[in-house]
Amino acid sequence: MKRIFLHAPVLVLIFITSLLSCKTAINMDANLPKDISEKPVDESSQRYDNAQLDKLKAAIESEIAREKCIDPAEWTFSPVGSKACGGPVSYIAYPKKLESGILPKIQDYTNKMAEYNKKYNITSDCMMATPPSSVKCENEKAVLIY
Repeated sequence: MKRIFLHAPVLVLIFITSLLSCKTAINMDANLPKDISEKPVDESSQRYDNAQLDKLKAAIESEIAREKCIDPAEWTFSPVGSKACGGPVSYIAYPKKLESGILPKIQDYTNKMAEYNKKYNITSDCMMATPPSSVKCENEKAVLIY
């Protein structure tokens, strides 16, 4: 009988240790690094920020490209981008019917480009981009006239 009382605490200790070790293994997964495919390449680098700007510009251009240019009177233009020493990089034509949705995106892109220029001390040629005089339609695409 004494033998059972001596072995029982040892068995209970082994059982509790086993349970705790299993629980620890489950919690360790939370501390492991995330899958590398989920992490952006060069997240804090200039290349990453530049890629984000490119995505914004591509989204703007894609939204505009879905519209066919039939009547130039239904189109207008806006400055887009920001040169390091001020002023727009270029101008972009867009349909007036999309104005309320597209102008905030263009402004967001321009502001983020200005922040990018400051963050990375970008220099530019400081030549002012000439504003276009109007928009014309060629092959159902808007073309700026300078």
